[in-house]
Amino acid sequence: MTACTVLTMPAHAFREVVNSSASLRAHLDSASSPADRAQNDHGEAAIALAAGHVGEARLPGTFVDYELRPRQYELSVAQTILRVHSRVADLYNEPMNQTEQQLRLTIEALRERQEDELVNNREFGLLHNADLKQRIHTRSGPPTPDDLDELLAKVWKDPAVILAHPKAIAAFARECNARGLYPSNTEYGGQSVPAWRGIPVLPCNKIPVSDKGVTSMMAMRLGEANQGVIGLNRVGLPDEYQPGLSVRFMGINDQAVISYLVTTYYSAAVLVPDALGILESVEVG
Repeated sequence: MTACTVLTMPAHAFREVVNSSASLRAHLDSASSPADRAQNDHGEAAIALAAGHVGEARLPGTFVDYELRPRQYELSVAQTILRVHSRVADLYNEPMNQTEQQLRLTIEALRERQEDELVNNREFGLLHNADLKQRIHTRSGPPTPDDLDELLAKVWKDPAVILAHPKAIAAFARECNARGLYPSNTEYGGQSVPAWRGIPVLPCNKIPVSDKGVTSMMAMRLGEANQGVIGLNRVGLPDEYQPGLSVRFMGINDQAVISYLVTTYYSAAVLVPDALGILESVEVG
């Protein structure tokens, strides 16, 4: 069974709602009308071509249509003001630089928020931007090897990683143990990590787990060259401290407190639908 939410209403009530909203009526008309341009099975603009012909057949000509109004991504922002008393900066910078250490902790907190937004943000978060055809449900609840095979079948072209909550990874390991399977690890980023079919399974505690112990797992292809999932940021910022992150000196107030504005810009984009697949209804026990 697939979990879903269904709205039912009588036909006369539906007509009343449609007649009261011009925008809804226009949307329904556009959805029910045939497409102006030829499309393939995936809803993409069809490209006229010939294949398998013999002799001097007349070849079709074509123009490759593109989206006139593509989706635009506005970079999201996370900011905070780091305050350090000048007395601390002057007297307590040995053996550890207090300003640098407080800045490091501040940046780590911003990066944690950034990671959460990249996963859960309603506008650009990965969990909310997967195509409906790229979403599948587990067969029986806990994530099984069969479920992960189905997930990889959704991202069959060069899958790079599988992201899952640590509890989901543990649940998958239990299912493997119950079947007498012991997946080998692989090296990723210089570290040995769990893998399935040679694809790294990386932990991400930003993927939510519901009160009933249900979560999701994501498989994705990465990189612009591979038409995969990419991260967006802005480099070359004034007072840039790290790529896409700036630290600006704001001054010293009359209490001798030094202030720094710490800012990071970020977003994410799924370049083509089959770059991201999601396994839903994953029970972690």
